[in-house]
Amino acid sequence: MDFEFSQDQMALRELARELLTERCTSAHVRAMMEDPAGYDPALYRQMGDMSLLGLAIPEQYGGSGLGMVEQAIVLEEMGRVAYPGPFVAGVVLAATGIQASGDEAAMARYLPCLATGELTMSFALLEDAIGWGPEVVAMRAVPAGDGFVLSGTKRFVPFGATADVILVVASTGDGPGDVSLFAVPRETPGLTVEPYGMFDLNAKTCALHFDAVRLPGDALIGDLNGGAAALDAVVQRGAVAACAEMLGCARKSLEMSVAYAKVRKQFGQPIGSFQAIKHKCAEMLEATENAHSATYYAAWALDAGAPDARLAVSVAKSFVNEAARKVCGEAIQVHGGIGFTWEYDLHLYFKRAKHLEPLWGDTAWHRERVLEEVLAGRVAGAAAGR
Repeated sequence: MDFEFSQDQMALRELARELLTERCTSAHVRAMMEDPAGYDPALYRQMGDMSLLGLAIPEQYGGSGLGMVEQAIVLEEMGRVAYPGPFVAGVVLAATGIQASGDEAAMARYLPCLATGELTMSFALLEDAIGWGPEVVAMRAVPAGDGFVLSGTKRFVPFGATADVILVVASTGDGPGDVSLFAVPRETPGLTVEPYGMFDLNAKTCALHFDAVRLPGDALIGDLNGGAAALDAVVQRGAVAACAEMLGCARKSLEMSVAYAKVRKQFGQPIGSFQAIKHKCAEMLEATENAHSATYYAAWALDAGAPDARLAVSVAKSFVNEAARKVCGEAIQVHGGIGFTWEYDLHLYFKRAKHLEPLWGDTAWHRERVLEEVLAGRVAGAAAGR
């Protein structure tokens, strides 16, 4: 693994930063809190025109054929501005599920439009049970004629109220791993939306209620009862995407803290000259840099198909969850009273990091996965393979 970004990757980072700095100001972010859609479709389409949406989509389907590392670079920049939009829901979660299904017809149908931004999608997994595997899926998809009927409720669906199509995980067999993926247009009869009010006001999530929703046979993505592997791919990439966004939140919070410590004075001198503030900022930097290393190694491992990819993802998510929360929280402490105010932007980053912390596996869930890898003896094997 090369620990330095390539020239192309650095250019990608600058492209994303320039666009988001200009178009996604804090005023824009706050305005989207009140917007029913929760994002600016024109900005999203501009991302498609600039090839930011199709980074990890194969070239034959209109994308750039790159990978998780490049998506993580863009997502870190999105975290730095608390970008509100369906990027992760569509081109990370849904696109990953479609590609991992191996369904070429579905890829040809959906991926080109996802790459341009003409189509928005989301991914619906969670229900009442807590977990990120097929065993928690209770919603049933029952064969009916040439199609299927779906009944049940999906919860915490990101941008599900505005997505054109939702990729839904449903149980189709008798075993706990017998799940399948279905592409469900949001306007399908029998599907109703229940918006949620979240801690992060820019996280537009909802519940989707399926009341005997009828779907044609071509709504099935991939093989019947063959969705478990695709779901696993979505969870892994979703976890790394969350890490990248949280890293951006942490890095921006650290930068704001250092800048504030240089100009805020107490007792006639900048507070940055006080040992307590110096140590706090140093610890924030240490946590941020470690989060950076963990995130990008996990992204690289997924792209490379490394033997320790699953371990790397869980190590990253369990670490970044706590590191981002600590850095964003400590940033508020460095700022003192102003850090708690609605008018100051720090709360945007703290809330985004806190919102992402449990998604795609909280710290405890990923530490259990790390333990599984250790007990299975795959850790030493992975190290030997490098």
